[in-house]
Amino acid sequence: MRIFRYRSTLIIALFLAGCGDISHVGQLPDLTPINQSQDYYAMNTHHASRRQSVYTAKASLWASGPGSLLGDRRAGKLGDLLTVVIRINDKAEMSNSSARSRQGSEKMGIPSFFGLPQSADRNMPKGATMANAVDLSSKSSAKGNGSVRRKEKLTLRVAATVTQVLANGNLKIQGSQEVRVNYELRELLVTGFVRPEDISRKNEIPYDKIASARISYGGRGLISSAQQPRRGQQIVDKLLPF
Repeated sequence: MRIFRYRSTLIIALFLAGCGDISHVGQLPDLTPINQSQDYYAMNTHHASRRQSVYTAKASLWASGPGSLLGDRRAGKLGDLLTVVIRINDKAEMSNSSARSRQGSEKMGIPSFFGLPQSADRNMPKGATMANAVDLSSKSSAKGNGSVRRKEKLTLRVAATVTQVLANGNLKIQGSQEVRVNYELRELLVTGFVRPEDISRKNEIPYDKIASARISYGGRGLISSAQQPRRGQQIVDKLLPF
């Protein structure tokens, strides 16, 4: 009876481990609330820059400020927005080949040594002799081939927020974008550090000018869940030695 309980408990545990998360069955993937993001806190803090009203001196037609025609609209203060342009088209190919071969042979015999080899031959099995007392040979070879091929292409644009102005004047930016189509949610996350002078007049910056860039493009939903192996399968893959 006790063995039956142990077996039943093990079967139930394996069954539950193989099951995935069923809390979102029949429900749409939840969008991340925007009022809980770092972007929201950066734009809502009292240190964030606010759009200045256009200032025009008396008897002057020149207007300064970001709202004017020739004003600088580039992001530079806490809470400012800028556009990150992601155009990744990378291709890498590497191939290695190696070969090694070694062969050796050693022989040592005792034709005559005070008559001892001949005396020993009489007591040895038929066909055995001390004339070739030691005969050694070895042979080894190794061959290896390896190749790596990778191709990635990604074209995206996302708005990012200046979440921190560092002591050296550089800006820490962070941007996120979520698109839900039916029951599948695609999310894009971008974060890193930029120099204000690298931001173009269009208030855009390419991804290759972002230091410590972290770009994540993925999703969650029915399709993403179907592509992931079940928890029980992942556990079995880790435990099995073959």
